[in-house]
Amino acid sequence: MILEKTNTTVLTEFIMLGFESIHNIRILMFILLLLIYCFTILMNFLIIALVSTSRNLHTPMYFFISQLSISDILLTTVIVPKMLHVLLYQRGTIAFSDCMTQLYFFASLEASECLLLAVMSYDRYVAICNPLRYNSIMTHRCCVILVVTSWLGGFCIVFPIILSTLMLNFCGPNIIDHFFCDFIPILELSCSDPHIVRMEIALSSIILILIPSILIIFSYTKIIITILRIPSSTGRQKAFSTCSSHLIVVSIFYGTIFGVYVLPPTDRTLSISKILSLLYTVFTPLINPIIYSLKNNDIKEALHDRVHRNVR
Repeated sequence: MILEKTNTTVLTEFIMLGFESIHNIRILMFILLLLIYCFTILMNFLIIALVSTSRNLHTPMYFFISQLSISDILLTTVIVPKMLHVLLYQRGTIAFSDCMTQLYFFASLEASECLLLAVMSYDRYVAICNPLRYNSIMTHRCCVILVVTSWLGGFCIVFPIILSTLMLNFCGPNIIDHFFCDFIPILELSCSDPHIVRMEIALSSIILILIPSILIIFSYTKIIITILRIPSSTGRQKAFSTCSSHLIVVSIFYGTIFGVYVLPPTDRTLSISKILSLLYTVFTPLINPIIYSLKNNDIKEALHDRVHRNVR
């Protein structure tokens, strides 16, 4: 809908096109994504429940994993329900205020996850490179501070960018060729110069993507060097197994994030951008608990004990 006020056209809603190119299989795609969404919620809730109820999992690493699961549940809930609506009806409308709200929570949750993954890599660095000091460094108070900083940092850094976006004029067209409200397609619809917003996004990308990436690379470089110095192959395998799951999750998450927000948009087509966005908004939250549950003996044992206790 478009309103005219004092000779200025103002948009009150956007039209989302979603995945128009898959018209013939949209029902199949709808069912698949609905099942993925339900399974994602179930698996992440399972991780949270196991970490909360199993004493063996009351460690910093699993505390961070449970926070990652909370982030994944919130992220998929912000994106997927509206995406399913758009997919089912081939296109959908979203109010301007709802779009900005979705954009804020989506960007904030992604930002918090970037910081949280960096915190998790630091935890693995301390555990492997400074094992004797691990308990004195990664205290409960320290873990809580790191998690709160990650959550607040993500939401606070994104907030001024949203305010600057709200100050832009949107006078038409109002068609978003995407399945959710993201910065890139929204800024393309602005009738005013979005230069300031783009500068803010670039600055926040340095804080939320580049700096955490450098910290993660540094942490894992030190971890690999330390592991290679372990004399026994059994010790090396055991040490690497404690961080391999996190390394896989980081690689998938940051790989897709770099593809969408760091690489120049001219290097990819719109379809590739949608696929990359689908990876880190839908499939990564599904993959995370699967990786941590399949590659982690502690979680498998906690699940086995819980099932065995319930059967009794």
